[in-house]
Amino acid sequence: MKSSSGKSRAGAVRKGKKGPQVGSGGQGRQALEGKKPTPKAEDRPYHPAGKRKAAQERYTAAGGKNSSGGRTAANGRPDTRSQGRTKPKSEEAEIVTGRNSVVEALRAKIPATALYVAARVEMDERVKEILSIANHRDIPILEVMRPELDRLAGRDAVHQGVAIKVPPYEYPHPVDLLEEVIGRGQTPLFVALDGITDPRNLGAIIRSTAAFGGHGVIVPARRSVGLTASAWKTSAGAAARTPVAMAPNLTAVLKAFKDAGVFVLGLDGGGELSLPGLELADRPVVVVVGSEGKGLSRLVTDTCDAVVSIPISSATESLNAGIAASVTLYEISKLRAER
Repeated sequence: MKSSSGKSRAGAVRKGKKGPQVGSGGQGRQALEGKKPTPKAEDRPYHPAGKRKAAQERYTAAGGKNSSGGRTAANGRPDTRSQGRTKPKSEEAEIVTGRNSVVEALRAKIPATALYVAARVEMDERVKEILSIANHRDIPILEVMRPELDRLAGRDAVHQGVAIKVPPYEYPHPVDLLEEVIGRGQTPLFVALDGITDPRNLGAIIRSTAAFGGHGVIVPARRSVGLTASAWKTSAGAAARTPVAMAPNLTAVLKAFKDAGVFVLGLDGGGELSLPGLELADRPVVVVVGSEGKGLSRLVTDTCDAVVSIPISSATESLNAGIAASVTLYEISKLRAER
């Protein structure tokens, strides 16, 4: 359209604080044409609903809860060669102290290499049982003076006159454990720790995993607690029955689990799913527990298929990591039994 002077007219002239301005002549409106409607939540890859949909598709593609799915090797199992096959060891032997801890560990047949007994120790039923088990299993029994036992036990340790030496722990690879569980035709249930540094929390989680039918605990190689004497003690012997695997890279291992048809569930107070009646309980699951202070790391949260919250009283700020894991494992165990 041209004005009476013959010049083209781009648009109407608007008057504002900055003086007269020429409009776009409708070009802005034309640029908006052809835009597609906003995708549904389940079609957005980074939306919680989209993550759950993708996880369900992986699970279906894997052929069910007892199938490995994902990348397969010649034997039909997930191809995990890129993950590395190492069995790291703790740096040195651990000393487990205390009558209850020692007797429970020996009952569980942990691989003790020596039993230390303080000279003139007060005999009770637990000490008698400790000596009996050690004799039966041919574990060397060494009588030592209390100052020497104090030194072996370490500062602040309460040994009550007895201690055992536990050899360095050999950590299996997490995917090896997963393949073993799948090979037995079982529905995988694992717990992974993200930033847990308190050995007592690790011990408590190992104990809960054993109590509620879990198949193993996964710890990262860095910035995380390992299977120390304190963890052995808190687990009350469960560490001898429940394997603890070490992940060279936790995020990479979680992705490998996802490729194998396992749902990755993170625990966080602001999760989009509520724990009671969890729909995914009967599926292959790895529960990721973060530290009490920082919670789950950003990379791990982004890797999770869903984040689950445990309803608690508003008067309580948060749950201890060990307690949160225990409550979650109990609920999953209960729901699996009902279904």
